[in-house]
Amino acid sequence: MAPTPDPAPPPDEAPGLPGVRSWRAVYWIVFGIFVLWVSLLTWFTEAYQ
Repeated sequence: MAPTPDPAPPPDEAPGLPGVRSWRAVYWIVFGIFVLWVSLLTWFTEAYQ
């Protein structure tokens, strides 16, 4: 009896956010916000020290 091949993995689910079609886009948005916050915190530290 030959083994049956594994079924194809299901497609990724949409994140459900308006304007965002893939999870990769969500990850890039979150990463961009993180970089923005770190940049702002660095700038405020230098400006008001």
